[in-house]
Amino acid sequence: MIDDVCVIIPAYNPDEELFLKFAKEVAEKFSKIVVINDGSNSECDKIFEKISLIDSKIEILKHSVNLGKGRALKTAFNFVLNNYSDCIGIVAADCDGQHGIDDVIKCAEALQANPECLILGVRDFSKKDVPFKSRYGNKMTRIIFKLFIGLNIKDTQTGLRAIGTELMKLFMSTKGERYEYETNMLIECKQSNIKIQQVPISTIYIEKNQTSKFNPIKDSLSIYKLFAKYIISSISSFIIDVILFNIFLLLLNKYEVPNSIIIATIIARILSSLYNFRLNAKMVFKNMNNKSLIRYVTLVIIQMLVSAFCVNYASNAIPWDVTFIKIIIDIIIFMVNFVVQREFVFK
Repeated sequence: MIDDVCVIIPAYNPDEELFLKFAKEVAEKFSKIVVINDGSNSECDKIFEKISLIDSKIEILKHSVNLGKGRALKTAFNFVLNNYSDCIGIVAADCDGQHGIDDVIKCAEALQANPECLILGVRDFSKKDVPFKSRYGNKMTRIIFKLFIGLNIKDTQTGLRAIGTELMKLFMSTKGERYEYETNMLIECKQSNIKIQQVPISTIYIEKNQTSKFNPIKDSLSIYKLFAKYIISSISSFIIDVILFNIFLLLLNKYEVPNSIIIATIIARILSSLYNFRLNAKMVFKNMNNKSLIRYVTLVIIQMLVSAFCVNYASNAIPWDVTFIKIIIDIIIFMVNFVVQREFVFK
């Protein structure tokens, strides 16, 4: 019997057979269990009554209305932190039959060995029997996470997670009330330099995952909007830069100023960079200080010189429109720029 780890199970309109079976298995192995009825329909009251009768150690918490999985997890975190002082942390598991008891135990043991880490139970999505919506959702968010956050997570949507008490306190203030909350946890780990340990678990799907409440379209859009701010900031800065470049290039060419391309690039980049720094510091990375400013200025100078000389060289070597050449080169720089800002400038 595992006494120092509590299992928490958020549930919204659960399947009776799957939920009861899983709750019984957990009760046989863990001494502390918290179930959160997240505003399920009144028809489900009998299910939660049966759950409470499985074992007196099962605590049932209830939301009067559906508040979302993120809020359900926070409700459980708060209860555990206030009532189980001897717990080193929790294992959060779904109620829809996708998590086997052996995998719950595996994550609990990983937490016992590494209480400072976020433990993720990760599934294998390469198998042929994985439903399309699960394969699609995971593949898309894996790409997004790798590109925009710099995290290589094999299963970004896993509901099987082990979290230590100190991390629970941190995650209590993490934004998000529904499925995006689990995504925000991962981003919080990146921002706070918290290690993520990935534990391989069984890939279980009941009736092609029909019991899952995850909507691949609706909830993926909810997840992807987290990264829209950087894209908006970068695209708007890019447009301003191109417009200013053409304005100054026309003026410099009119007065036959030598090295007009280099000069126009430098002036346009300085002005667009001031705008971009303000947006990124306030809206995207939310980290503005003197070190960030110094690092950003250094990055801009390097970018500016690379862009100017590359555009100048390419325009002489390739018979293309100079604006088109600049756009191509700056797109490449844009890809590198995000990684540098994420890992160095606004870290």
